[in-house]
Amino acid sequence: MVYITEDMVRRRAEHNECEIFSLEEVSLHQQDIERIEHIDRWCRDLRILYLQNNLIPRIENLGRLKKLEYLNLALNNIEVIENLEGCESLQKLDLTVNFVGRLSSVQSLKHNIHLAELFLVGNPCTEFEGYRQFVVASLPQLKWLDGTDISRSERIRASQGLEEVKRQVWEQEKEYLKRRAREKEEMQRKAAGDEKGNEERSKGCDGRRYSDDSNTAPVLEENKENQEVEENVMSPDLDDEQQEREFWNTPCSFTPESRLEAHRHLEEKRRAKEKEKEKKPKAPRTLITADGRVLNVNEPKLDFCLTEDEENNAIVLDLAVYRHMDTSLIDVDVQPTYARVNVKGKMVLPAEVKPDSSTAQRSQTTGHLVLTMPRAEGEIKVTKTVQRPSGVRQTQRSSSSEDKKSKANVPERLEVDPSKHSAIDLASIVPRQSSKAGPLEASRMNPPATSGHSSFSEGFVDDPDVPPLI
Repeated sequence: MVYITEDMVRRRAEHNECEIFSLEEVSLHQQDIERIEHIDRWCRDLRILYLQNNLIPRIENLGRLKKLEYLNLALNNIEVIENLEGCESLQKLDLTVNFVGRLSSVQSLKHNIHLAELFLVGNPCTEFEGYRQFVVASLPQLKWLDGTDISRSERIRASQGLEEVKRQVWEQEKEYLKRRAREKEEMQRKAAGDEKGNEERSKGCDGRRYSDDSNTAPVLEENKENQEVEENVMSPDLDDEQQEREFWNTPCSFTPESRLEAHRHLEEKRRAKEKEKEKKPKAPRTLITADGRVLNVNEPKLDFCLTEDEENNAIVLDLAVYRHMDTSLIDVDVQPTYARVNVKGKMVLPAEVKPDSSTAQRSQTTGHLVLTMPRAEGEIKVTKTVQRPSGVRQTQRSSSSEDKKSKANVPERLEVDPSKHSAIDLASIVPRQSSKAGPLEASRMNPPATSGHSSFSEGFVDDPDVPPLI
């Protein structure tokens, strides 16, 4: 059951700097409230009050709100209009989709002389014959009923046949109250049956009936098998889906009790889901056992590769860190027997390494983190060279290997001799010809070199008098 608390009202008074004593408008809709209380003492200056879509069964504790002008109680479980005589400034009352069956209770609104609008759509009383005529005649101050304007002629007609309409309404009210009493009895019997069924289920979870074997005659095996089959078919333990389907598909009358039952059913489902979502507390991680042995933990489940570099006598850990993760969020801690990377986990190393000489590199394309950790103690494996008979080649290779090592140790720099540097002469690109010789003479003096294979045709005759083509 949800109660109206000071914290609830204060959280909905943000527009008034969380002050509730001077609050003029407050919205408490869809809060599963089952009783109106405290508002008439905390918010005396309230003008607008929203209480729709709750589970309120009765109008109460609103008589001190002298400045209240608009009260919204739609979608609740109200059956009688009452306790609103003290709301002297009330102008609009909304009771849409409630369970108001006592239409005569509308007469309690006579004292609200400023009441201009009244909404009773979706209530059982609206199905009564003469409903609108009775309300219009009982409340002369009304201007709109269920969103429809009340004309002067309608008011006159309603007042003329008021006595007959009152008699009809009272008869229909009696029938409705009898029907409501029967519905309440049925709901009580149903609730009692549900409680009894729950008790039986708790006593015998298998749902089978047991009898005294001493007083019963022996039963044939076939009858026993048939009995077991019937008991399994009629077992009360149904699946959750079947129970859910039965609950919503079972026909029932629309009453305050059925609405409350549906709400509680949904509330149980919601709580069950919340319990399922609640994570169980994680057990404390044991990274190092009592005997000092370090355990391998890969909590984020990252892909990794741990290899040994024999040439450099080191252990290389390639960790597939998330590509778009900032490098500042990665913390690397290398110890002699293990390496800890706070993304998040710790890698146990196969040998002891040098933490001070270790390096960490990360790829900018893939995001992989590579840790290179030199061994602290280990055998340095030297590659053996095969001896060859020619000593000269061996000396040359040894000298070349020594030169390579020396070159690898000493950085090389490229230098250019400034004396050999010369600018490009654009005039010398094409060879110069003598100034005295003309183009014809030059071509005759330097005929084209003929190769063994001539490109001319067989009938070609070279005439010296014909000048060459330029």
